[in-house]
Amino acid sequence: MPPEPPLSAGPRGSLYSRQGLAERRIAGGRVVLAAFSLLAIGLDPSNPAGHAKLIYHWLIAYTVYALFVALVVWRSRVSWVRLGFATHALDLAAFVVFMSFTQGPASPFFVYFAFSLLCATVRWRSRGTLWTAVAALTMYVGLGVYSAAISPDSAFELNEFIIRIVSLGVLAILLGYMGAHDERLHREISGLAAWPHAVPQEARALRSGLLETAAAILNAPRMLMAWGDPEEDSLLLASWSRGEFRWTDESPGTFLTLVAEPLAGTDFLCPDVCSQSPTVWHTAPGGLRRWQGMPIDPDIQARFAMDSVLSFVLRGESIQGRLFFLGKAGLTSDDLRLGGIVAREVAVRMDHYYLLQRLRRAAVDEERIRLARELHDGVMQSLTGAALQLETIGRLMKQDPQGAQERLAQIQRTIADEQRDLRFLVEELKPAPLDSPEGNFGLVLRLEELSRRFEDQWGLHVELKTEGLDERISKELANGIYRIVRETLVNTAKHAHASAVRVEVDVRDSLAHITVADNGRGFSFRGRYDHAALTQLRLGPVSLKERVASLGGSLIIDSTEAGARLEIGLPLRQPGSADGH
Repeated sequence: MPPEPPLSAGPRGSLYSRQGLAERRIAGGRVVLAAFSLLAIGLDPSNPAGHAKLIYHWLIAYTVYALFVALVVWRSRVSWVRLGFATHALDLAAFVVFMSFTQGPASPFFVYFAFSLLCATVRWRSRGTLWTAVAALTMYVGLGVYSAAISPDSAFELNEFIIRIVSLGVLAILLGYMGAHDERLHREISGLAAWPHAVPQEARALRSGLLETAAAILNAPRMLMAWGDPEEDSLLLASWSRGEFRWTDESPGTFLTLVAEPLAGTDFLCPDVCSQSPTVWHTAPGGLRRWQGMPIDPDIQARFAMDSVLSFVLRGESIQGRLFFLGKAGLTSDDLRLGGIVAREVAVRMDHYYLLQRLRRAAVDEERIRLARELHDGVMQSLTGAALQLETIGRLMKQDPQGAQERLAQIQRTIADEQRDLRFLVEELKPAPLDSPEGNFGLVLRLEELSRRFEDQWGLHVELKTEGLDERISKELANGIYRIVRETLVNTAKHAHASAVRVEVDVRDSLAHITVADNGRGFSFRGRYDHAALTQLRLGPVSLKERVASLGGSLIIDSTEAGARLEIGLPLRQPGSADGH
């Protein structure tokens, strides 16, 4: 009789384990049994003829023992395994003593054996009932042999003795059955509780794992899941049989229907699908209903050699189909209830998988768009500037060879800078280690290089001021700041026709502030507009607004004839980050 492990290993957690709860119930029952035995002896002291005083004292001692055990169980931290075995053995020994001094096999204390069987069932389920029944019957038969043959007792009656043995055996069988039923429920609930939380990324592993777990919970030898692919016009069949998994993709017209039309929206069980007129029990608003007829499409039934069937509706956001448990013996209405829970869990896991697939594809598409934008805003714009420089060089080759050489050197530096930016972009696209540290990743140095590049390439004087760019800035935010500054400088150089720009980047009040002010001709509109107004009126650079919004920030533009001023605020805690970095 191996003990049940406690639910918790904490100081008080064992009080609420299965074993702890069982000992508390038994301790209470023992106190009640001892107290009523004392009351019975007090009301009728003649019953234990010849030994009334001795039994009375024994009962007082047993009552004190019962109260002590109850106090220990409720107040102390003990080993339930040792306590259970010890008290069980003491109870059986005490019961033998009571019966020995009170009419032997005919003693009214025979009921104590029934109490010991009940205690064994509560503690150790069917196995405990079996071993206790063997011990109790052995003791009782020993008392009978002693009373009948060794020390003959005139009050001994063989018929009553046999009846009591049979009664004790029947009681042991009933309690053993209850213990086995309780054990089955405990196993099924434990299986549900132990369902793996992780959702595999590979479809085959997901479906195989779901069917195997579901089969283990309901103790079914075979499984079948049939559902429509949410993204393709096809019917998927996944089967599992004692560790072997198969998966096929069928055309929608392969089977007319999965189940009979009256059973389409219900869960049902059929103990014998192969009979001429199978009996089906299905769920209905008023309870279980009986239906007569073939519940499964004959082609499916023949293909998977179905005999007994449990079938459940799979209904989720992304999946519609049915789940079949095949070959399970002894189907009951409890299987319908438990299987319904399992089917809902399967549908949830499948929905989770499809949702993750969509999110991954959306993330890939978003990354492609971002990469295209980065290449457009960076390399393409730099190449445009280089092309303009080459046009100028073509005119200078004859007039000013020295100036042409300087322009060529500038183009070389521009290409080298863009190669560096591309390396930054490639490194960013690589998956980072889970334990990689966060930081500003040389943001100040990158901004200084960017400023020099625009001065060389575009002839734009850039005054850069940075402050407070420390370890509080995450990698994502540092890259975002760099791209925003680069895009504002490109817009200033290409569209504003400015000769000078001032860029300030600092950290204040849990925000990264970016201020860009130029002496150009401003935007096509005049006035000061915040992010909401810019979005509503469709003003300002679209890509810059999207970039700021993706970082959870805000943008204010003040546009005048003397130039434009952009004020950008970005939170240090980025949307979707677990810890703000």
